[in-house]
Amino acid sequence: MVADTIQIARKAAQTAFEKYHYDGVADVSEWVKVKDKNGAISQREKIIVKDQPCHLSFENVTTVDQTTSAAHVTQTVKLFVAPDLNIKPGAKITVKQADITSVYMHSGKAAVYDTHQEIMLDLFERYA
Repeated sequence: MVADTIQIARKAAQTAFEKYHYDGVADVSEWVKVKDKNGAISQREKIIVKDQPCHLSFENVTTVDQTTSAAHVTQTVKLFVAPDLNIKPGAKITVKQADITSVYMHSGKAAVYDTHQEIMLDLFERYA
């Protein structure tokens, strides 16, 4: 009974989080091996998640090189999505938010919470 109440509360919190935070959609693709009818194995891109509600967060970090006094600005990109998704490191993630479409790659391990998960992203260059 208590476990059911906790699950209901978690789902309500997740629904509220999604309603007020998500303003984008994501497609997630992976590079997978496929076998054709002749038994030949090849690789191709496969979409595993389509039109998933999400939110991208950007943070600029400025560091100063002590030897040259030059400032370096790097940007970190974080994706907020539902906690029950299994997005593997190295997956290609295409996000449309604010009428801008960008392509990223999942890097590192996701931080998973009751209401969402946070995935650090890098710009996509190619599958790892």
